Amino acid sequence: MLTMGAIYDRYGDRTVAPLLIAFGLTTMLPGTAPSAPWLFVGLLGVGALSGMLDVAINAAAVEWEAATGRRLLALLHAGFSGFFLVASISVGLARGGGAGPMGVLLGLALVVALAAPLNLMPRVAAPEYRRRPRLRLEPFFLMLGAFCALAFVVEGGMEAWSAEHLERTFGSSAAVGGLGPGSFAAAMLCGRALAHVIGHRLSDHRLLMGGALLAAGGISVVSIAPTAVIAMAGFACAGLGVAVAAPTLFGVAGREASDQAKGSALATVTTVAYLGFLFGAPIVGWISGVSSLRFGMGFMAFVCVTLAALSRLIPRAAVRHRAVRSHAG
Repeated sequence: MLTMGAIYDRYGDRTVAPLLIAFGLTTMLPGTAPSAPWLFVGLLGVGALSGMLDVAINAAAVEWEAATGRRLLALLHAGFSGFFLVASISVGLARGGGAGPMGVLLGLALVVALAAPLNLMPRVAAPEYRRRPRLRLEPFFLMLGAFCALAFVVEGGMEAWSAEHLERTFGSSAAVGGLGPGSFAAAMLCGRALAHVIGHRLSDHRLLMGGALLAAGGISVVSIAPTAVIAMAGFACAGLGVAVAAPTLFGVAGREASDQAKGSALATVTTVAYLGFLFGAPIVGWISGVSSLRFGMGFMAFVCVTLAALSRLIPRAAVRHRAVRSHAG
C-alpha cells in the first residue's frame, strides 16, 4: 500500500485500469495452487494487489472530489458494501449449483477485468508536473489511519464473530447465524448511501462522532440482547454507525493532502487502518475465549466510544497540519 501511494502520485488515476487487470488475473492464483505453500504464496499476491488497488481507487476518488468540489467517497464505499453482498450471494448460489473453486475464481476474474475498460480514460486532468513520489508519514495522516483502524476493528470483528454470536449465544441455526454479518453489511450499505446524501451538512468530526456513538449503542444492544432478533437489530445499528468512518477519514486525508501527494497520504492512512482488520478479529476472539462472546461484543462497543471521543481531535490536528505544511512550503 505504501509503495502504491508513491506510484499513484507519479502516474495518477491511469494506474487504476492496469491494476484491475492484474488483480483479476491474480485472483485465479489460489485456484491453481498445487499445495498449501503455493496457496499461501497465491494469497499473498491477491492481498498485495488488493491493497494496491484499494489505494489507487480511493486516491482517484479524492482527486475527483478536489477537482469538482463534490463528495464521492461515501457513495464509492456504499458501492463496495453493496457489491460485497451481491458477490456473497452469487458465490453461494454458484457453489450450490455445483461450481468448483476455480470456476468461481474465473468468474470473479472476468468481472474485475471487465471493469478495466471503464477506467481507461483519466477522470481528472493530471498536472504537467508530478512531484517526486515520497512516503507521507506525517503525524496527522498516521492519526487518521489509527482512527480508521479502530473502525476496522469493529468491522472485522463483526464480520468474523456476529454469526458465531448468534449461533453460540442464542443457539440459532447456521441459516439464522448468517443473518448477523448479512444485516451488518446491509446496514453499512444504507449508512454510506445516507452519508452521501446528507453527510455534507455535518462537519467531518461530527459525522464520525455520531456514527461511532450509534455503532456503540447498537453493539451494546448486541452484547446484552436476550434474543437473536434483538441482537440482529443491534447489528444493523452498528453497521449504520461504523459505515461512515472509512469514507469520512479517507476524505479528510485527501482534502488535507497537497494536490500532488494525495496517493501517498491515502496510502499511509489505509496501511495503518488495515492493522485494525489484521488484529481486530483475533483480539475479539481472545476476549471471547477467556470470557464470552457478550464480552467480546462489549469490547467493540468500547472501541466505538473511544473513536467517538478521539474524533474531536481532527479539527485541531488539521489546523496544525496546515500550519506545518505552510511553513515547510
